Amino acid sequence: MEQKTAQQRDAVAQLPLESLEKYLAAHIDGFRGPLSVRKFSGGQSNPTFKLEAASGLYVLRRQPPGKLLKSAHAVDREFRVMRALADTDVPVPRVMHLCEDPTLIGSLFFVMEYCEGRIFWHADLPEVDERQRTAIYDEMNRVLAALHSVDIESVGLSDYGRPGNYFERQFERWRGQYRASELSRIGAMESLMAWLAKNLPEDDGRVALVHGDYRLDNIMFHHREARAVALLDWELSTLGHPFADLAYQCMQMRMPADGGKISGLMGLDRAALGIPSEREYVARYCERMGIGGIDNWAFYLAFSFFRLAAIIQGVAKRAQDGNASNKNAATLGRLVEPVALMALDVIETDG
Repeated sequence: MEQKTAQQRDAVAQLPLESLEKYLAAHIDGFRGPLSVRKFSGGQSNPTFKLEAASGLYVLRRQPPGKLLKSAHAVDREFRVMRALADTDVPVPRVMHLCEDPTLIGSLFFVMEYCEGRIFWHADLPEVDERQRTAIYDEMNRVLAALHSVDIESVGLSDYGRPGNYFERQFERWRGQYRASELSRIGAMESLMAWLAKNLPEDDGRVALVHGDYRLDNIMFHHREARAVALLDWELSTLGHPFADLAYQCMQMRMPADGGKISGLMGLDRAALGIPSEREYVARYCERMGIGGIDNWAFYLAFSFFRLAAIIQGVAKRAQDGNASNKNAATLGRLVEPVALMALDVIETDG
């Protein structure tokens, strides 16, 4: 009880409840107070709160306070993409309102419906049996293919990203963000960035809506069924290359099972668990997308590790500056080098 009370006090300190309640009543149909809030403990980027009101449950997602890196924490883009996907085969929460006035609570925010379901935090899915593991991984594969099959013109997202070579643009972006948040020189990251710069693939013309952070714990599943009810955390979404999402998810299969906050499936008997191998997972995705296979797979995987390392470095920098969403964010900085070394291992073994 004391922990919950502390969480409530922290949430109240971050949000001006009286003015927020009046604002939401004026801008969301049917909203009625009184209002209470609780901050979700998970997540490292945009602070997220559960709102409990007389009219029901809601979720508020805001930019973190303080000075932000350029193009980071784009809650307005999250709102836009989820609204655009409302009538597609991609499961997303229903969004209700975007507040672009930073003076109300100190930053931009949006409100969406509160979804009920299961979040799985461990890649080996210890909570369920072999049959459900197989079904859950297949459902993740299905949702990813559905996302990459969205007609971006018909949903109004044709201007959601810049044209040109996606990996070249993304590499420049994340290298810049990494440099902006760099706390010390890490040799493995320097070697990785040098290799990526020399091995950027030619633009093959593939363009799709990409999630940018497609992984198990960003998908909410039905309480009993292996069915996705909400794909969450759209902050990094853009128009880009679909193989980036696929490699980013498969990256978890290359991480050690005992890796703590970055634990994965490496070394586990996936067949016994009912979890597909990386090769099987990629083949099923290709089948759903109607393509024969994927060349240059080592680059896509190495790039995914690099981007994850850059994201982790950004979290560590925000922790040092005092505006990270999660109080344990500072410890993440120690993971940058191991993640970069995993990428270099991929290059050595698969490149």
